[in-house]
Amino acid sequence: MKNKIVDLDTLLKIRERAKKEKKKVIFTNGCFDILHRGHIEYLEEAKKLGDILIVGLNSDESVKKIKGERRPIVPEEDRAFVLSALGCVDYVCIFDQETPEQLIKNLVPDVLIKGGDWEKENIVGKEIVEESGGEVFTIQEIEGKSTKKIIQTIIERYQRSRDCKDK
Repeated sequence: MKNKIVDLDTLLKIRERAKKEKKKVIFTNGCFDILHRGHIEYLEEAKKLGDILIVGLNSDESVKKIKGERRPIVPEEDRAFVLSALGCVDYVCIFDQETPEQLIKNLVPDVLIKGGDWEKENIVGKEIVEESGGEVFTIQEIEGKSTKKIIQTIIERYQRSRDCKDK
């Protein structure tokens, strides 16, 4: 699984080889903090749209900038490891920026995917991919399946449990 976690230079070599072999490269990105069913189904659907699925993973610092100081819950090396263990994921590349724009500029995937919570016109990298002849898709989210909801459930249950013990 470790060989599925790659840096940008390795990713660019993989991309070039894919072009020569006429394989379709799919790219998606995210924090993937507390991996759950919604993430898995999303990634499995993304994989169906091409041959090689590359996941850009927000680094810990990047997640903090986007989601606040209390996130991520799971450190980047663990998030990358878990993602790389999934059969549908071919490669994982950690990036430090708040958006994957630079990674997409370098990679120029054939297909760019984001969750259904994104308006297609607001997807970072859309123009880059479409101008090169690629496609951009959104995949519908599964209602009620989110890291935020999991965290909320944990807080509520443990708070309730603590409150009961204090009485």
